[in-house]
Amino acid sequence: MVKRYELLASAAAATSPAVSGNSPEESQKPDHSHHKYMRGAIIIVVFSILVGFSFFFCIWKKVLPIFKHRLSLTKGRLKAESLMLRSFQLEELERATKNFSEDCLLGSGAFGNVYKGTFGKEGTLAIKRANDAASYQLSIEEFRNEVRLLSKVKHRNLVGLVGFCEEAGAKGAKVLVYEYVPHGSLLDYIMGRGGRSLTWRQRVNIAIGAAKGIAHLHDGITPSIIHRDIKPSNILVGDGYEAKVSDFGLVKTGPVGDQSHVSSQIKGTPGYLDPAYCSSFHLSPFSDVYSFGVILLQLVSARPAVDTTRNQSNYHIIEWARPSIESGNIEEILDASLLSEPCNTEIMLKMANLGLRCVVKTPKQRPTMKQVWQELEDALYAADNFIHKRDFTSRDSRRSIAGSRQSIDQQGSHRSMDNYNDYSQSFVSVDGVGFQRFRIEMDSQSFTNTSFRYFETPSLSIEVDKNNLRGILEEDFS
Repeated sequence: MVKRYELLASAAAATSPAVSGNSPEESQKPDHSHHKYMRGAIIIVVFSILVGFSFFFCIWKKVLPIFKHRLSLTKGRLKAESLMLRSFQLEELERATKNFSEDCLLGSGAFGNVYKGTFGKEGTLAIKRANDAASYQLSIEEFRNEVRLLSKVKHRNLVGLVGFCEEAGAKGAKVLVYEYVPHGSLLDYIMGRGGRSLTWRQRVNIAIGAAKGIAHLHDGITPSIIHRDIKPSNILVGDGYEAKVSDFGLVKTGPVGDQSHVSSQIKGTPGYLDPAYCSSFHLSPFSDVYSFGVILLQLVSARPAVDTTRNQSNYHIIEWARPSIESGNIEEILDASLLSEPCNTEIMLKMANLGLRCVVKTPKQRPTMKQVWQELEDALYAADNFIHKRDFTSRDSRRSIAGSRQSIDQQGSHRSMDNYNDYSQSFVSVDGVGFQRFRIEMDSQSFTNTSFRYFETPSLSIEVDKNNLRGILEEDFS
């Protein structure tokens, strides 16, 4: 029994080295495959992360601008109630303008097109829609700042802002909605379109109103606004021939005090651009004064700012009108339609001289827009006061003449031998010689003058009975 156990133990001892000798090689194979699987898994995870991050970055790059845009729309959004304006929906404007059709187009400008829109409650309004170029250059923040500024502009001689539209989307809704002025622009009247014309008084009143509107842009709000495109087509004619300056939206805010602003881009219309502004790029309110001076000359003469029909190229109205104005011969340049009716040429000459002062070479030597409308208003008041005094004097003279006529008639009737009061029956006998009584009438005759409407001048009318006078002469010669 003991021997049997020894044999088993020795057999176990003999077989154990063989088993232990093969185990290291066989044990390394599972470890190596495990590390290989780990490296593959890590590579797959890293690659998935890179692909996912790249995909997320591309998506975020497209989504982020949209997110920022929507955030900008909600943050700082215009509050129509606080601005006392109406916020329009783009669909409303499309219905009002028949989807911005050509039939509703009123005009075009640097900012975009202006359309006539009809609304149920507000009636007819003017809708200015930004074109693609202006919409791209003008950010939503700049547009909102412009609306906030224009909402403060309230003046009877400025076209009022009614509302706005700032919807986002591919259609791009940067839209300003203004009041509609129905009687066209000053250009229509200067050019005589549709048989339109203005009297001398209407021209002066339009000049006064437009000057007041521009002066309010310069001095009446903070920050001030320089129009930069004053021209007849931007002066609209309202009811009662009241001037309303338009197209001052989305323009350059003015400098503070009497300083000038350096502009990187010249904006305006040839013929009305200030040469000092064009040469120096320094923009100031006097640039608007120059443009308005050209308009004053046009109101007097009804000519274009630049006459391209003459032999001389770019013959400007200033060079054409200056010699006649400085010599005082306003009739040489006066609009022909003014010569066909009573016209106060004196006030026309004053307005022309004021126009020349507005276009002097040095900007600071020009009058301000406030001084312009004050001088025009004073000239009109003086003209009205003169006419009133003249009419009053004329009425007094007519009363005096009527009283003198009545006194003469009464004296003649007392001297009459037959005491008849009727002139047709009266007959005077002196020493047996019969004379038909002279009839004297003082009539009021009106003379039209190119400077003033009329003067009241008495004239003398004498009626003589030629038959009686012939008989007297025959007796004397017989």
